[in-house]
Amino acid sequence: MKQDRMGLTQAEWSVMECLWEAGPLTGREVIQRMEQSCGWSRSTTLTLLRRLENKGVLTSVLAEKGPKVFSPLLRREDAALEETKSFLDRVYQGSLSLMVSSLTKKQALPQEELDELYALLKGLEEKEHD
Repeated sequence: MKQDRMGLTQAEWSVMECLWEAGPLTGREVIQRMEQSCGWSRSTTLTLLRRLENKGVLTSVLAEKGPKVFSPLLRREDAALEETKSFLDRVYQGSLSLMVSSLTKKQALPQEELDELYALLKGLEEKEHD
């Protein structure tokens, strides 16, 4: 399952969100949910499920007397971290401070978010001194 870069597309991310929220789900349940939320056809959803299984981020089990059931192998937090690292590397040369600087130039951060960032930085600083 662990790869250097899994590279989930936006469509694959949508299927994974469905499974993270409500999984495990049968193929039929995933198809119904994706039809309702995205308007996708059965074949589109099945193609994406197959692709995600090939990437090793979900698994399926065929019950003896029942439908195939899909479950995520990748936690949402791990996928988000991977996507964030990829974005930072690609757009900001891996610099978190450059990204924050760019974001704050266009819009002011609410005091609550500033306080959260300050607390995170303070916690990181304290870890380094331990």
